[in-house]
Amino acid sequence: MSQLLTPVRIGRALAPNRLVMAPMTRSRADADGVPSDLTVTYYAQRASAGLIITEGVFPSAMGKGYVHTPGIETSVQVAAWKQVTEAVHAQGGRIFMQLMHCGRVSHPSLLGGATPVAPSAIRPEGQAWTPVGQVDFVTPRELSVAEIAGVVDEYRQATRRAIEAGFDGVELHGASGYLPEQFLSSGSNQRQDAYGGSVANRARFLLEVLAAMVAEAGADRVGIKLSPEMNYNSITDAAPQETYAYLVDQLRGKGLAYLHVALFGAAFDYHALLRPRFDGAYLVGGGLTQDSAEKLLAEGRADAVVFGSAFLANPDLPERFRVGAALNTPDRNTFFAPPTAQGYIDYPALAA
Repeated sequence: MSQLLTPVRIGRALAPNRLVMAPMTRSRADADGVPSDLTVTYYAQRASAGLIITEGVFPSAMGKGYVHTPGIETSVQVAAWKQVTEAVHAQGGRIFMQLMHCGRVSHPSLLGGATPVAPSAIRPEGQAWTPVGQVDFVTPRELSVAEIAGVVDEYRQATRRAIEAGFDGVELHGASGYLPEQFLSSGSNQRQDAYGGSVANRARFLLEVLAAMVAEAGADRVGIKLSPEMNYNSITDAAPQETYAYLVDQLRGKGLAYLHVALFGAAFDYHALLRPRFDGAYLVGGGLTQDSAEKLLAEGRADAVVFGSAFLANPDLPERFRVGAALNTPDRNTFFAPPTAQGYIDYPALAA
């Protein structure tokens, strides 16, 4: 039997296979960050994944960074997500919510006119996706130490609401140039206090957020995603290998459900650096095929493998891999779209 289709323990969850659905922004929520009935169908269709990790969900209104992305701050949002988890569980699936605070890579038009927040007042290069299209990022406002504590608490409250909504766990998005990685990286964090300077200080915010999430959900229902040297959203670090080795050393012994490492273009083999440092389930993602995923598992370099667009276009991906069926081709033109079914819930399953 394919190793992809064998069970694996991921924290508290026993997954029936090692195929994890990656977190993928789909921009199908309404203007208030509420998932629609389409979202319920979308995730339920993909419940045969060993584990689903949702699209990035903003923990508080100030964490929103893109138009039509969902939140987990209001009772209406919680109620909508509860419909998602109930539908996934009814199909026998397991689902974690990814918490994503965009920090400086947002825009006042998405934040009720407020200035985006960051560890330091450094404007990133690039543009934000807003209700009127793409516009240049603005210079963010540096968070005070007291405000940092408030953001940590927002993650804690978001975790509590995610568990109330029926999620099996939560993932901290610590990659892609969003707020935790903004604190972690020397290029975006030039603070001179306890949250800046040394790698230990720069990692402090991320570790405090994780601790708050663990306090609400339990360590075995909390995972974290990292993507060293992805350099997305204008993020850079002067010594990434030292930074990530230190960070993952701090994760060891905490009982976390998993470490999700997605590599895109990094020349250095971060899996060789990080996997021996972590003692929970190690999830690998980034441009995998069925063959390359099987190889990672066979060589013991991963406990589970993460697929993105393949799951987007193939709601029954485990079954297609099992029988060797051809895969549907993802339509990139509909990856991010208004809340419609096209390119979202209309990809055919084998039975169709």
